[in-house]
This record gives sequence, structure tokens and C-alpha cells, in this order.
Amino acid sequence: MDIFQAIIIGIIEGFTEFLPISSTGHMIVASKFLGVEQSVVVKAYEVIIQFSAILAVMLLYREKIKFKEIKLWSKIMTAFLPLLIIGFLLKDWVKEIFNVQTVAWMFIIGGVIFIVVEYFHNDDKSPSKDIEDISWKQSITIGFGQVLSLVPGTSRAGSTIIAGMLSGVGRKASTEFSFLLAIPVMMAVSGYDLLKHYKDFIGADLTAFAVGFVVSFVVAYITIKMLIIFLQRFTFVAFGIYRIVFGIILLMIL
Repeated sequence: MDIFQAIIIGIIEGFTEFLPISSTGHMIVASKFLGVEQSVVVKAYEVIIQFSAILAVMLLYREKIKFKEIKLWSKIMTAFLPLLIIGFLLKDWVKEIFNVQTVAWMFIIGGVIFIVVEYFHNDDKSPSKDIEDISWKQSITIGFGQVLSLVPGTSRAGSTIIAGMLSGVGRKASTEFSFLLAIPVMMAVSGYDLLKHYKDFIGADLTAFAVGFVVSFVVAYITIKMLIIFLQRFTFVAFGIYRIVFGIILLMIL
């Protein structure tokens, strides 16, 4: 993998990781067109750029990462537990169902769900408009919603946001809770993958890794800020339509 490929993949990771459109499908398409094989080195690189995306969230929400927010983080960790337990138990099953067709169909299904949920959702009537207002029950609901992201192509961000909205949380609060929930989730995933692939860093092009790290961080930082601004005026319907179109294209070309 050269620097150009590292930059493109870093941009895609940073842009798609926190949007409800699943980074998996985009990585598949990008890798195919760039001629990047899913080697152990590429897997190691993906760990690096995922970690940089986490740092972007931590920088943007640094005021939330303080001891005074212990109640909020207790709810976040509670929401993390279902995925931690069920994900560990089903990790082999997830590998078995991973294929392009599954990813594409989950894009389409997820898109339809977003459009339907938005049709019935009234943000003004949501009892939890701010992230601090999210209840224990809602956090648990979001946690179990996140388990659906084990199915490739579902989108971790998408499943948590939808679960939040269905449980009475506003769009912005659901999205910000999803951002913060990504910290323990991606820390655990990246840490686990790092332990598996740390030997693959030996002999790899560390310059490409470093460039991709910076690119992913910058793009993730900008994307998160822009999404919050977007949600102040618009809904997730556009993302639902995009998912359906992308899923159909994925089925056609791959």
C-alpha cells in the first residue's frame, strides 16, 4: 500500500466511521478500485486510522471526558456491554456471514429503516433532547441496538442512532451519544486488532501509516462537526436514500 492509497482509505475511514452509512461497504469498494488486497498489513493500517478517528471524537468532546460526567459515562459503558458480550460470543458467526451481498442488502434495509423512522419521528416531542437527558432505559436500548451492527453493512453509528430515536431521544442527542459510545467500542476493537497485528507493523511503510493517521483524524474531526451542523436543519432521510442507492450500486458492481 503506497501513500496515495493510504490517503484515500484514510479519507474514507474518517468520513464514514461516524456517519450512519457504514464504513465497511465503502472500504470494500475503495479497496477494489485501488487494487488494495486485504493483507495483514492493510488490516494493521485500518487499526491505525480507526484509532485516529477515536482521537478526533475525544478532542471534540473533551469537555465530556471528565470525572464530573461520571453519570453519563456510566450510561455509555452500560450501552457498551451488550456489544462486548454478544460480539465476543458471535465473533466467529460474524466472520462467516461477511460477504459483499450481505453488506449491500444491509445498506438497503438500513436505508429503508431510516426513511420510515424519520417519517414517524417528531424531534420536538422527543423527551430527551440533550445527551444528559438520556435515561438508563434509553442507554440500554441503544446498547442492544448497537448489537445489530455486528451484521456487516448495518453501520454502528446507524444502529445506535436509530435505537436512540426509537426510544425517544432527539436526533442530535442520539448522534452525540453514538459518538461517545464509539470511544469504548473502537478502543476495544482497535486494541484487540492491535494485539493480533502488531507484528505486521514490522517492515510496513510507516510513512504511509503516519500520513493516513493524520488524514483520518482531520477528516473525522471535520465530518463530526459538519454532521452536528447538518442535523440542526435537516433529517437523516438523505442518508437513508444514499444507503439504498449505494447498496444497489454495490450489488451491481461487485
